[in-house]
Amino acid sequence: MNHVRRLAVAGVIALAVFVGPHRTSAQLVVFDPNNYAQNVLTAARSLQQINNQIVSLQNQAQMLINQARNLATLPFSSLLQLEQSILRTQQLLAQAQRIAYDIQQIDRAFSTTYASASSSLSNQVLIANAQTRWQNAMAGMQDAMRTQATVVGNLNTNHTQMSALVTASQGASGALQASQAGNQLLALASQQLADLTAVVAAHGRAQNLESAQRAAAQDQGREQLRRFLTQGAGYQTTTVQMFH
Repeated sequence: MNHVRRLAVAGVIALAVFVGPHRTSAQLVVFDPNNYAQNVLTAARSLQQINNQIVSLQNQAQMLINQARNLATLPFSSLLQLEQSILRTQQLLAQAQRIAYDIQQIDRAFSTTYASASSSLSNQVLIANAQTRWQNAMAGMQDAMRTQATVVGNLNTNHTQMSALVTASQGASGALQASQAGNQLLALASQQLADLTAVVAAHGRAQNLESAQRAAAQDQGREQLRRFLTQGAGYQTTTVQMFH
């Protein structure tokens, strides 16, 4: 610092000699090293503050970009295909023949067609009820097979949707896209569970109709046997001439 001051004093003397006696002291330029150093430090601090502000703005911009990615929606949606698969299964269940999935209809059938064979029913009514029960059992088996075929047909669609959703989930750019892909995978699992429920319901319906048919046939068989054994006055002996 002393060296700098000596240089500054020498510069002032040289400047006074150069200017000569015609210049006044008010026109001299004096170099203050302390003031200069302070100005340099102030400029350096200002520059550092500017750099800090630039870094802060960059961080805020990156944060906004990340938020935009997290709020970006998934460009792929399998909702339409899943709804169509569920609709096909629901329509198939609604097309159930004869005794469908209706409690009142089931109660009516078991109070008439599947009721116990009483002695007040004619043989024609018993035969008609037996034929109706056989037709119900066959319709239940056909409906079960149709439901199974529909669910098997949905497997290809489900496989395609699952592959697309997994790919979209792995390539998600933000939290919202990953969450939406996960929700659609859950919806796909729910649709497959609905198909499985439909198959179980249709298969159980067919088995129950067949079991009810066998039970009603056994009861009707006992009634018809009773009628056969008690019909008329029974056997009476009589004289028969066989040869002339």
